[in-house]
Formats: sequence, structure tokens, C-alpha cells
Amino acid sequence: MPFDFTAVAWYAAICGVLSALAPSLGGVGLRLAIGAGVGVLAATVLPELKGMMGY
Repeated sequence: MPFDFTAVAWYAAICGVLSALAPSLGGVGLRLAIGAGVGVLAATVLPELKGMMGY
């Protein structure tokens, strides 16, 4: 199976933005919940974006 650079770039961007905002989001539990929500959203949106890009 080939390595999917699109997924790596996508999650790197999502995690980078989340980590930049994390200190202002509250306590550890809230940041964990937000991170999990963002991860689920990113995993849900990525296939649609790849389809729109023709991958």
C-alpha cells in the first residue's frame, strides 16, 4: 500500500492549528475533548476533500 502524503499533510495542518490554539482552550479535559472532536471531523472530511481533488 502506498504512503498517503495527503493524509499526513492534512493531519499535520489540523494538529498544528489545534496546538497553536490549545493553551487558550481551557483545561486538559476540554482540550482532549476538542482534540478528539477535531480528529473525528478531520477524518470525516478528508475523503470528501480527496474526492474533490481527484485522488
